[in-house]
Amino acid sequence: MRILVLGGTAFLSAEIARQALASGHDVTCLARGSSGKAPDGVTWVRADRALGAGAYADVGGTWDAVVDVSRDPVQARAALEAQAAKAKHWTFVSSCSVYADHSVPGADESAELLAPLPDGQAGTPETYGESKSTIEQMTRELAGGKAHIVRAGLIGGPGDGTDRYGYWPARFAADPEPVLVPDIPNHATQIIDVRDLAAWVVRSAERGLTGTYNALGDVVPFSEYIAESQRVAATTIEAVVADEKWLAEQGVDYWAGPDSLPLWLPPGHEGFQARSNRAAKSQGMVLRPWQHTLRDTLAYERRLGLERERKAGLSRETERRLVALWRAGRP
Repeated sequence: MRILVLGGTAFLSAEIARQALASGHDVTCLARGSSGKAPDGVTWVRADRALGAGAYADVGGTWDAVVDVSRDPVQARAALEAQAAKAKHWTFVSSCSVYADHSVPGADESAELLAPLPDGQAGTPETYGESKSTIEQMTRELAGGKAHIVRAGLIGGPGDGTDRYGYWPARFAADPEPVLVPDIPNHATQIIDVRDLAAWVVRSAERGLTGTYNALGDVVPFSEYIAESQRVAATTIEAVVADEKWLAEQGVDYWAGPDSLPLWLPPGHEGFQARSNRAAKSQGMVLRPWQHTLRDTLAYERRLGLERERKAGLSRETERRLVALWRAGRP
């Protein structure tokens, strides 16, 4: 197959390009290269998608499949207008952030979506869900029956640049001081390994699969994820379990960002990491054991450096202070 990956230099899009190449396909990646290099062996067209139609001036011929991971509706529309008619199959990697309600565990692809952005409005980090919803709509309109829409959840595994999934195993492996953990043992975590997601995208393109699917890992209780993080880190470090309300009162952030506790979600998000993945699994999505993803993620974290500055998680100074406060305030 002749495959065009719009991207190909960062995390998921790079993994898709690598796996497509390994499967014997002729792969072209269109990207600026600001996030890194395209994988060896692909044809790399250096172009800035902000140029609109002009970005595709050096992309010729027809495609058996196109894969787009865009979060900007303006750039996504330009790609569809330039290439959809030349493609037999079109994959758009969307997000489960398109859903309007995150409170219902087990919800499937039929759940209500966020309203699209006004026509011509560019996406921003604050409108991520709305942007993806917008691109889904235009993909259906412009790619029609060729469209495969993949609603990914949190993607983990080697190469993850968000620092979320790897925070906990890396923290248990890094330092002998007590680790502050939110008291959410039964809360859901739901991670898909980047390698499994990329493999399914490539296989689906090969078979011409169309339709909309949640591409998610299986649900794992937070307590099991923490216990496995301790096991793979081979640590006996104490986990100091603190009340959710107290943590929020101390200014600890949910989910991601500086001085956050990754994978901890605010009230009203009980279904955010507990959506149904049955439809995608029925269409050939294969998931490796989540413990293997966690093990490989820790190995990747070790290569990067366990004590590096992170995009998500508590700083060591903040963690020490909070542990002391929690212990001082307990009966």
